[in-house]
Amino acid sequence: MQTPFPPVTPPRRILMGPGPSDISPRVLAAMAAPTVGHLDPYFLRIMNETQEMLRQVFRTRNPLTMSVSGTGSAGMEACVANLIEPGDRMIACINGVFGGRMADVAERCGAEVTRLERPFGEVFTAEEVEEAVRKVSPKVLGIVHAETSTGALQPLEDISRVVHDAGGLLLVDCVTSLGGLPVEIDAWGVDAAYSGTQKCLSCPPGLAPVTFGPKAVEVIDNRKSKVQSWYLDMTMVRNYWSDQSRAYHHTAPINMNYGLHEALRIILEEGLEPRFERHQRNHQALKSGLAAMGIEYAVAEGHQLPTLNAVRIPDGVDDKAVRGRLLEEFGIEIGGGLGPMAGKVWRIGLMGEASSKRNVMLFLAALEECLATAGVSVTAGAGVSAASEAYRSA
Repeated sequence: MQTPFPPVTPPRRILMGPGPSDISPRVLAAMAAPTVGHLDPYFLRIMNETQEMLRQVFRTRNPLTMSVSGTGSAGMEACVANLIEPGDRMIACINGVFGGRMADVAERCGAEVTRLERPFGEVFTAEEVEEAVRKVSPKVLGIVHAETSTGALQPLEDISRVVHDAGGLLLVDCVTSLGGLPVEIDAWGVDAAYSGTQKCLSCPPGLAPVTFGPKAVEVIDNRKSKVQSWYLDMTMVRNYWSDQSRAYHHTAPINMNYGLHEALRIILEEGLEPRFERHQRNHQALKSGLAAMGIEYAVAEGHQLPTLNAVRIPDGVDDKAVRGRLLEEFGIEIGGGLGPMAGKVWRIGLMGEASSKRNVMLFLAALEECLATAGVSVTAGAGVSAASEAYRSA
């Protein structure tokens, strides 16, 4: 019997938006491998190896490091729900969409949330965090390392010191930084952090790497109430990931974990430092090319993410029309702005597999064509030429 529904045949895209990013054929092949049981010895070995590779990428020795079954937002909820009990005080640093989401999750867990806010695209200073911490004495301070919605990179070392001096825990969103730029969990004193597979790790969305330090584990172990979420309760989930007990909690997404395992192997084969240098090199070339076309960044110099480039849309240019043409004619996906940045910025991702010279040069040429058609005066070939020079001098 024939079905009226066609098979899944998605178009081939160049994913240069805020995520997901391009996926290596090696990762896709790993995900197509035969499924085994969630307690099969082979899968338990994959879990152990994935944990060890995640520790290397997070740059931590934390035993409680794993991939949560769910996207990056599940990682956020897992961290908040396990650290927060009803009535706990938490400061949520909000300078973009995802800081706001962290505050929302904390409130749903019963926290008394203090919102420390900066305009979208700006970052927090240690001094303003210190003032807020002194007033609130929070159990947890949550902050976004790489704000996907704005393209802003948040310095963490001084803020970590401030939070710990006050006896609090530092929770960090590393969704758009892990695997693309340095994330130093142990060196920076981060107590808990979460990420997502679909950004710089270049694995399809579906898993959320998380790590909990000793102080965070102590808080989890000494809770007075049950974790709000059964599914994300680390007091139970960690037993499934423990090499000692292996107590069943839920059926892990087997093939997604295959994919993450292979993605982490690719990262470690390349080497973390060379990988960070590649992301920075492609960011600088893109930046040079955009500058030659008269396009400015929406984030101040020194706080621009190399993995997610937020740039101002030229006056008079239709945001959706350009993004639509890039997608339809060139197969390139980029993102639009969120919140107060909607219609004002483009978000151009150079994450993982998508961070390549090929993509930078192709995007600049395609954007020039779109802008010229939109009536913007652009010197022919200026963007590509400037990027090429940046690569030569790198």
